[in-house]
Amino acid sequence: MRKGAEKMSGEGVTASRSRTRAAATAGLKVERVWTTEGVHPYDEVAWERRDVVMTNWRDGSINFEQRGVEFPESWSVNAANIVTTKYFRGAVGTAEREWSLKQLIDRVVKTYRVAGEQHGYFAGPADAEIFEHELTWMLLHQVFSFNSPVWFNVGTASPQQVSACFILAVDDSMDSILDWYKEEGLIFKGGSGSGVNLSRIRSSKELLSSGGTASGPVSFMRGADASAGTIKSGGATRRAAKMVILDVDHPDVEEFVLTKAREEHKIRALRDAGFDMDLGGSDIVSVQYQNANNSVRVSDEFMRAVQDGGKFDLRGRLDGAVIETIDAKGLFRTISQAAWECADPGLQYDDTINDWHTCPETGRITASNPCSEYLHLDNSSCNLASLNLMKFLRADGGFEVAKFVRSVELVITAMDISICFADFPTEKIGETTRAYRQLGIGYANLGALLMATGHPYDSESGRSVAAAITSLMTGTAYRRSAELAGVVGAYDGYARNAEPHKRVMRKHAAANDAIKPTGTVATEIVREATKQWTQGNKIGDKSGWRNAQASVLAPTGTIGLMMDCDTTGVEPDLALVKFKKLVGGGSMQIVNQTVPRALRSLGYPEEQVEAIVEHISEQGHVVDAPGLKPEHYAVFDCAMGQRSIAPMGHVRMMAAVQPFISGAISKTVNMPESATVEEVEEIYFEGWKLGLKALAIYRDNCKVGQPLSAAKKEPEKAVAPAQVEKTVEKVVEYRPVRKRLPKKRPSETVSFSVGGAEGYLTASSYPDDGLGEVFLKMSKQGSTLAGVMDAFSVAISIGLQYGVPLETYVSKFTNMRFEPAGMTDDPDIRMAASVMDYIFRRLALDFLPYERRAELGIFTAKERAAQLRAEAEAESAVDLAAMAASAPVETAKPEPTSEQQVEVVTERPAPKVGSSTELLEAVLGTAADAPLCFTCGTKMRPAGSCYVCEGCGSTSGCS
Repeated sequence: MRKGAEKMSGEGVTASRSRTRAAATAGLKVERVWTTEGVHPYDEVAWERRDVVMTNWRDGSINFEQRGVEFPESWSVNAANIVTTKYFRGAVGTAEREWSLKQLIDRVVKTYRVAGEQHGYFAGPADAEIFEHELTWMLLHQVFSFNSPVWFNVGTASPQQVSACFILAVDDSMDSILDWYKEEGLIFKGGSGSGVNLSRIRSSKELLSSGGTASGPVSFMRGADASAGTIKSGGATRRAAKMVILDVDHPDVEEFVLTKAREEHKIRALRDAGFDMDLGGSDIVSVQYQNANNSVRVSDEFMRAVQDGGKFDLRGRLDGAVIETIDAKGLFRTISQAAWECADPGLQYDDTINDWHTCPETGRITASNPCSEYLHLDNSSCNLASLNLMKFLRADGGFEVAKFVRSVELVITAMDISICFADFPTEKIGETTRAYRQLGIGYANLGALLMATGHPYDSESGRSVAAAITSLMTGTAYRRSAELAGVVGAYDGYARNAEPHKRVMRKHAAANDAIKPTGTVATEIVREATKQWTQGNKIGDKSGWRNAQASVLAPTGTIGLMMDCDTTGVEPDLALVKFKKLVGGGSMQIVNQTVPRALRSLGYPEEQVEAIVEHISEQGHVVDAPGLKPEHYAVFDCAMGQRSIAPMGHVRMMAAVQPFISGAISKTVNMPESATVEEVEEIYFEGWKLGLKALAIYRDNCKVGQPLSAAKKEPEKAVAPAQVEKTVEKVVEYRPVRKRLPKKRPSETVSFSVGGAEGYLTASSYPDDGLGEVFLKMSKQGSTLAGVMDAFSVAISIGLQYGVPLETYVSKFTNMRFEPAGMTDDPDIRMAASVMDYIFRRLALDFLPYERRAELGIFTAKERAAQLRAEAEAESAVDLAAMAASAPVETAKPEPTSEQQVEVVTERPAPKVGSSTELLEAVLGTAADAPLCFTCGTKMRPAGSCYVCEGCGSTSGCS
C-alpha cells in the first residue's frame, strides 16, 4: 500500500508537447457511416411541435412549461421532456431560449467542428463537414450521447465545462484540507461530483508537530459533509455527489468504516423518538456523513491475510511505522457488517487498479469519482459519452460490427477535441486533464440487447457477448487514439509512461484473446476486436496514444433517458413492465418492447408472442406464460421481480467486462433484505478474486430513514427537542388495538371449487360492514389440510381485527400459484392460480370498493363486460369519425409495426403511479428502495450506483 504522498510532476510537459506536434502528420480523413452525401441529416426525419408541461406528480403543481418545442416524431415524450427541461439554454419565455432539438445539436456539434479544424484534426474542410453531419445524425437518431455537462455548457457564454467526473487530492496540511473544501464546493456548484482519498492525512493516533494528537481524517470529513449538504440545499440542480476513500492500512480505518453505520443507529433512535428523519426532513440535518459514498481501498496483502486468517499492520502516515496490528478477518467482517447495515463502505481493489494503470511513473491511482467508474490521477477529470447498443442490433439478431467500429471512431475523436477548448473548475485539474486527456467512452442498453437476442443476463453466452462488445469498443477507441497521436500528438505525459502504457495495452489484448465466444454474434465481434487491438498496438508502438484513458462504464442516467434506452450502463432490465408517458398527457402501462423482439428471436410464432406479452402485462413476469418454454425463462430475468437476477450474477457480469475497460464500472450489486453478513463478505471477496476494480452492495431496506415523505407534515405534531423524553413514552405506549367483533355479527358463506377441490368460505363483518373474520373449510376435520386452513383463518382474522387492511392481504395473496389451480365455479372468477388466489379475489369483490379493486385489477364479470363494451364503442366512434372525413387534412400516420401492435396496455386501469419503479411496486406488492425525485416527486429508478428520475431526468449522481 502507499507509504507516502506521490505528486504528479509537470517536468518535461512543454518539451513533450513540442516533440509530439513536430511528429504529427496530416489530419484525419473522415468517411460517411450513417449519412447520405448531399442530404442534411435534419432533412431525413419528420419533425413535430410539442408542448412540454412538467408537473409535480404529488401535488400537481407546474414545475416547468415551454410550448411549441420541436423534436423528431420518433422521439418519445419522455426524451423530449428531459431535453427541453435539462438541456435547452436561455431563460424560458425569452427570445434567447432554445426551442428546437436542431438548435441544441448545432450548438454543440458546430463547436466541436470548429475546434477540430482549429487544432488540425481534419485533413480538409470536406472531412470536417462529414464529421459534423455524422455526429448530428447519430445524436438526432439517439445512437449516442455526450454526458450532461456538454449539453449544459458547450456553445454557451458559460465556462465550457465538458467533464462530469473529478478526482481531487488532499495532503497532510491544513492548507490542503481547506483547499479541498473549496475545490469540492466549486465542483458541486456546477452540478458535478468528485472523489478524494484522505489517507495522506495523519491518523488520530499520531502526533502533531506541536506535540498534540492529530484530529484524523474522519473529523475533517464532518466539515466536508456539512459543506456538501449546504451547497445541495442552496439550490443545485441535484444533490452533491462525492466519494470519500481511506486505505485499509490507515490507523483510523475502523472508525471510518463505522461512521455511516453509527449514523443509521442515530437515525433509528431519533425517528423512534418522534423526530422528522425523512430525507429533506427538518431534523435529518443532525445526521452526519450522508452526502458521500464511502469506500475502503484494500490491497492484495490485506485480502490474502483475510483469506489465510492472518494479521495485518496499520501504519502511520508520516513514517510508515506500524501503529497497530489487527486481525484481518475481523476488520473484513466489520466492513461487511457496516455495508450490510447501511450499504457503506464499498471496496476498491488497489493493486488491481494500479496494475491496469497506464501512467504509474506520474503517480498512483488513489481515488475515484463518486460512482467509481473513473479511476486515474489525482486532480484530474474525465468527460463521458455513451453509445446506445440497441441501435447496432440488426433485424436478424446480428450486430452491426462495422458501423459500431466507425461510430466509436467518431465519438472518441469528438471527445478528444472537447479537451482542446474545455474549461475546468481548478487550474490543477485543467493542467492534469490537458496533459493526460482522459476519456470515458461507454455504452447503455446492454441488458436490452442481451434480452432481445435471447441471451440470459446471468449466463456464459450473455457474458460472452458483453465482453466481446466491450473489448471491441475499447480496442477501437485506443486504436483511434493511436491514430490521433500520429495526427495531433500523443498526450503530454506519454513519454515518461510509454512502457507501462504499452504493457497495459498488451494486457487488454491478452484478455481479448482469452474470450471464449459463444455463438456466431460473439465470434464475429471478438474477431473484429482482435483486429482492432492488433492494429492499435502496432500504431501505438510507433506514434504513442493521444489519451491515457479511453473507456469507462458510467450510470448513463439522464442521457440514457435522452436516448430512449430501456436499460442503463451495464445493468439488466429493471422489470418487464414499464410506465410510458403519452403525447398530450396521460400514461399507460406497457410491456417492454425488448420482450416481443426477444420472443421472436427465440422462434415463437406471432400468436404465441401476443399471448405471452398479454400474460406479462397482467402478471408482471413470465412464469407460467402460455406456451413459453421454462428453459427460456432466464432470458427475461430482471433486476427486480419474481425472477430477479442473483447478486453473484451481477458480479460475474462485471468481471466479464472489467478487463476491457480503462476505468471501472458504475454498478451497485443489489442484495435481498434476507441476505446475511456472510453473503456480503462472499460478494466482496469474489469481487477481488474475479479482478474487479471497485464494488459496492445495497441490501434492500437496509436504510432506516425513508427517502422522502409523500405526505406533508402537520406542524402541530412536530416534536421539539425538549419533549424527547415525553415523546418516547408516548411512542412506547402506542400499540395496535384489537377491535373484536360483537357477539352477533352478519356473515355469509360461499361454496367454491378450484381445480376440482371444493371448500367453503365464511366471512363475518362488523356492523359498519368492515370485514373482521374469515373461516375456511377444506377437507375432513382432523386432516392436515383442515388444520392448516383453521390456523390460517385465525391468523388472518386476528390481523384484520388489529387493523391490517384487507387490500394488503389481497395484494399479497392474489396471483399466488400452487395446486390445486384452474377453473372455478364462480362466474366472477373463472380461473384461479391457487385456492388462496381465489379466496382473496372473492373477498376483494365482496368487501372492497370498486376504486380499490380497480387498482388491484379485480373486477366482476359485469364490470369486465362493461369495460369491453366501452372500448368497442370508443373504437366504433373513431371509425365513424374517420369515415365522415371526406378529405384528410394531414398525411395519414403509418400503420404500427408488428412490434408496436404487440405493445400491450393492461385491461385493468393502471395503478396511480408516476414511474416504472412505482408501477413495479404496484405489480409486485412490495416497496422498492429508491429515493423520490426532488423536482417532480416520482420515485427514481436505479442507474448504475446512482438513481435517475424518468419524469424529469434528474439524477442522484455525477453522470
